[in-house]
Amino acid sequence: MDVGLLGQFGIMASFGLSALGSAVGVGVVGTTTIGAWKKCFVQNKPVPFILVAFAGVPLSNVIYGFILMNTLASSEILNNYQLLFLGLFGGLGIGVTAYTQARCCAYASEAFAETGQGFGNYMMVIGICETVALFVMVLSILFA
Repeated sequence: MDVGLLGQFGIMASFGLSALGSAVGVGVVGTTTIGAWKKCFVQNKPVPFILVAFAGVPLSNVIYGFILMNTLASSEILNNYQLLFLGLFGGLGIGVTAYTQARCCAYASEAFAETGQGFGNYMMVIGICETVALFVMVLSILFA
């Protein structure tokens, strides 16, 4: 099937919006992580390197957007409007999830730096956000 401009836009939006959410998310959690480390340095507390784990979590959503983009690009049954809407809303869903996940990571980073406790609990909440992104990706793929 010949993909028109609207379909191409939708295909690229699936990746672009996911990547945008991840980029903004990494910025949010990254700046908070740096602030948490600074507080540790100021208070002469041990600086937990494990906070890097929180800082990198939103990056996974770029991969989900890439998978969705490739699925949409290889679809033989979707018309241009379907590609547009699946790409826009799928990418937006994944991107917004990356941002909300980053906010959770930012709070987790600050809390762990302050207390040194709760890493597993924080990761469970962050994993719930990750699950939403996976649901968006998988359900979007099912429509393709």
